[in-house]
Amino acid sequence: MGLIIMFVGFGLQTNAQTYTDFNPGQIWKDDKGVHINAHGGGIVNVKGVYYWFGEHKVAGELGNTAQVGVHCYFSKDLYNWKDEGIALAVVNDPSSDIAKGSIIERPKVVYNKKTKKFVMWFHLELLGKGYAAARTGVAVADKATGPYTFIKSYRPNAGKQPFYAVGTPETEKVNCEQPKDKVDGFFCRDLPGGQMARDMTVFVDDDGKAYHVFSSEENFTLHLAELTPDYLSHTGKFIRIYVGQQTEAPALFKKDGVYYMVGSGCTGWAPNPARWFKASSIWGPWTFMGNPCEGEGANKTFGGQSTHVLPAPGKPGQFIFMADKWEPKDAIDGRYLWLPIHFEGDKIKIRWMDKWNLSVFK
Repeated sequence: MGLIIMFVGFGLQTNAQTYTDFNPGQIWKDDKGVHINAHGGGIVNVKGVYYWFGEHKVAGELGNTAQVGVHCYFSKDLYNWKDEGIALAVVNDPSSDIAKGSIIERPKVVYNKKTKKFVMWFHLELLGKGYAAARTGVAVADKATGPYTFIKSYRPNAGKQPFYAVGTPETEKVNCEQPKDKVDGFFCRDLPGGQMARDMTVFVDDDGKAYHVFSSEENFTLHLAELTPDYLSHTGKFIRIYVGQQTEAPALFKKDGVYYMVGSGCTGWAPNPARWFKASSIWGPWTFMGNPCEGEGANKTFGGQSTHVLPAPGKPGQFIFMADKWEPKDAIDGRYLWLPIHFEGDKIKIRWMDKWNLSVFK
């Protein structure tokens, strides 16, 4: 009997591939031997265990809509991932905000130490409405892996004006009584019902405060908005970043008291040059710093688009850039581009590597 058990156990182990490196752009299999299905995702670290959440795609162009929900995986080394199933499932009710066939993108999960809840935010588009709704959705769970309970979706900060850092020129402040251009027109148009919220991330600062960063104003401007202490709503305090420049795919992180953000331009599913920003305060001013990528393929972010920046385990002050290589005609074949971020003073650089591991971080 013992020999049989040992044989069966060995057989199970050989079904999965064991990784010791990252291979950007290559098929990345989970513990079941299936390509990881967590697109546009983010990672939360809970006591040294990593949970990766992302959009579950299906084959073909239908996969660009939410046919299943948000997938979850867990890992202790970042190379090898165990499938934990669907954390937030779509609903077979066309009247639900998260109905099957709606659009659920860029899910990000954060842990609230005060409430001891896991909170998931995501970009939501209502069933059959294309990208017109431009809402954000929120769900909550007691465990990292879920199941997550959907709470609500809405457009943030209805009726609220932006916060401005000391010294902000009057010319940069929005004036809804006398809109100066089409960008301010978008903001003012949406003021009563709340601002549009598409591509997004959530960032928790050292003091436990959380911030929601999202593409707004028809994707022309990023908004950075403070969340309530329970992380389930917005406080109404927010800023506008890089006004009028069509930025999406934000990913925020902090090193040595400096805030960094990586994003992209807006070219649909096609890759474009990444862009990065920095600030000494979360409330800005945020300074545009150009393209962080270097080398061949840098002008298209090596074929990918930013989704998250992950602190490297056991390496304080070191970070991993996470990006997606989209395949809109066969969404399930989307690949992942993870690359180390290099620092030169307070400037960041991202360079292509065919294969690498955590030993690159000194």
